[in-house]
Amino acid sequence: METKREWERIKELFGSALELNPSDRDAFLKNACGSHLSLLHEVESLLEAHESSSNLLQPLLRPQSNQNGEGQFIGPYQLLKKIGEGGMGQVWLAQQFAPLRRQVALKLIRGGFFDDALLHRFQLERQSLAVMDHPCIAKVFDAGATAEGQSYFAMEYVPGVPITEYCDQKKLRIRERLELFLKVCEGVQHAHQKAIIHRDLKPANVLVVEVDGKPVPRIIDFGLAKAVNREITEQSVHTQLGLLGTPGYMSPEQCDPAAHDIDTRTDVYSLGVILYVLLAGTQPFETKEWRNKPLDEMLRRLREEDPPQPSTRVSCDHETAPARAAARATDPKQLVSVLRGDLDWITMKAVERDRARRYVTPSELAADVRRYLNNEPVIARPASFAYRVQKYVRRHRYAVAGAGAIMALLIAFAGIENFQLRKTRRERDRADRIAEFMTGIFKAPDPYSGTGKGVSAQELLDKAVKDIDTGLAKEPELQARMMYAMGKAYSNLGVHQPAQSLFERSIRIYSSVLGPEDRATLQSTSELAWSLFEQGRLAEAEALQRKLIPIQQRVLGPNDLETLNTMGNLAVTLCEKGACAEAIPLGREIFEKKRKLRGAQAPETLAAEDNLAEMLADAGQFAEAEKVEQDCLKIEIQAFGRENVATIGSMITMADIQRDTGRDDEAQKQFEETLVLANRALGPDQPEGAVARHDFAELMARQGHTGDALSLLLQAVDHGLPPRMDLGIEKDPFFDSLHGDPRFAALVAHARQVAAQHSAN
Repeated sequence: METKREWERIKELFGSALELNPSDRDAFLKNACGSHLSLLHEVESLLEAHESSSNLLQPLLRPQSNQNGEGQFIGPYQLLKKIGEGGMGQVWLAQQFAPLRRQVALKLIRGGFFDDALLHRFQLERQSLAVMDHPCIAKVFDAGATAEGQSYFAMEYVPGVPITEYCDQKKLRIRERLELFLKVCEGVQHAHQKAIIHRDLKPANVLVVEVDGKPVPRIIDFGLAKAVNREITEQSVHTQLGLLGTPGYMSPEQCDPAAHDIDTRTDVYSLGVILYVLLAGTQPFETKEWRNKPLDEMLRRLREEDPPQPSTRVSCDHETAPARAAARATDPKQLVSVLRGDLDWITMKAVERDRARRYVTPSELAADVRRYLNNEPVIARPASFAYRVQKYVRRHRYAVAGAGAIMALLIAFAGIENFQLRKTRRERDRADRIAEFMTGIFKAPDPYSGTGKGVSAQELLDKAVKDIDTGLAKEPELQARMMYAMGKAYSNLGVHQPAQSLFERSIRIYSSVLGPEDRATLQSTSELAWSLFEQGRLAEAEALQRKLIPIQQRVLGPNDLETLNTMGNLAVTLCEKGACAEAIPLGREIFEKKRKLRGAQAPETLAAEDNLAEMLADAGQFAEAEKVEQDCLKIEIQAFGRENVATIGSMITMADIQRDTGRDDEAQKQFEETLVLANRALGPDQPEGAVARHDFAELMARQGHTGDALSLLLQAVDHGLPPRMDLGIEKDPFFDSLHGDPRFAALVAHARQVAAQHSAN
């Protein structure tokens, strides 16, 4: 029995050494064998015999093949070049000639060492791959043996790169890396459902290829897989002997020679290490230390020590942090901020050394990653009340932001009035009225009361509008300021008729209390003009803007931001009317002034740059329009990220330019990406997503995809399309091809009805 154990240990070390570069084998064997010199000598003698023996394919070489095996035929496969070698054998890129022509990866068992354990492992891998059918797992095409008894199988050739290298090369952001990682989890979960545990998951075994321009992972090399069902268990007995796996990615239970009950959680651990590398750019335990310490010591560390959190690893490694952050399209401080919290908790639960506290399955790990991406509480983290509130706010940030803006404004008022309260009784009564007004507005359902219904920003606004006349009737200036604030909130929600009414009322009060040329009066007037524009009342908007600008230039100054904003709005209005020749010079002037005054990365400057690009595109000056928009989009992505309302607006403009220049494939890809971002970041009922659907429908209509165009238009109308665009669908020349379809007539009638409802509200 003892001799058998020694022989198994020799075979295990021999196979592991073969998988290393020849220059690394000595250090590995000295660490692994320690003081067992006889064990070391046995393995070294096998390695020498292997090096001096004939090539893997030498007994099978034909005259037309060269000395390296290239050109050799194995069944219907001609070997082209060796692409990998390990303890089990070699992997070759081969050309299949019959029954069809294609390139495959051909795996051959190592020649000269046909022992039962190696054959069992090879046969297990072949059977493991054959029972699986998933887009993220390399497919098996064929299996067989040569006349000399040498087993082989042909599988899908994956010309990809390891997942970590791909993400770094493409500079994928954390969110994009997580979305790719989810696909890997799905593939491993599929393998587990087929009763197969991989046991050697690592970046080199998760290759990424691009299919139709989108990254798709492919899991390869199930050579160390362990079957967990009864049919395959007998074949997998030999995989339980010794330590099989890759240092750094092996689970703690794999590092225990006495452990024989490896289960799905060992793959979860390896997935956790891959996730750690994707996030932090390094493994939990640096394997470069393995060369300098005995193997037993490193295995003990894996079994007994907890690694640092990913955010901690990045923040402590000052030398490499900038490069790692750059590979994730961010800077070290931002990277640490993103990782700290949920991603730390998820990763550390996946690499938990006590597997009872680890995720049980890859799907459970993937579900927590999805919760993070959806701004939902993750199970890896204790769910305190404050944590749940934080997640609620992130999921509903636009509704909460609208309500929060009102609350902040009201609280500021209350704070000011409380200060004044100390001076006079009259001021104390005034503060009480404001407090009563605030209390009345916020008598609304608690999102955590169990009713299942949260408070929307529009609900709060509607309630405030009803109460503002009575609640602040004795405070006209405060009443006007509140009307302006609520008008802006309505406008941001895409509800323009109530906004118009509030702006008109605030103008009347401001004019009476402060005068018609006070900054506050002029500001409300500018917003009123924009609300008219959004409703499609372009002539009225233009007239009001032309009247307002000279007053602003005289009172506020020609370079005041409010003056420039109104001038920019006039340029947009003119171009919407078709007067782009007049609008473009004005748009250039506004953009240059804002860039000089506020800087290239200021939101106001970027908004002006995006408007200029749209004007140029509307005038048919597509080359310059695309150049301007590319510059704008690049800065917005760097400054705000992709999931930002300004960035999404610029992406829509870029897609429009691609569509209008005949680059339909690029435009379609851009529209699809923009819609995903808009839905995820802004929600389904925001104007940006509706505009993207409308413009995408124009592309579909031009291509003759009538059904898709109508579906997109209906979604746009029902989910926040500005009234000016609702009413413009019938006149849009892009939709001329739809006019004969009765469904289009019904859609136009529906759009008019929606626009009328907007007006009534």
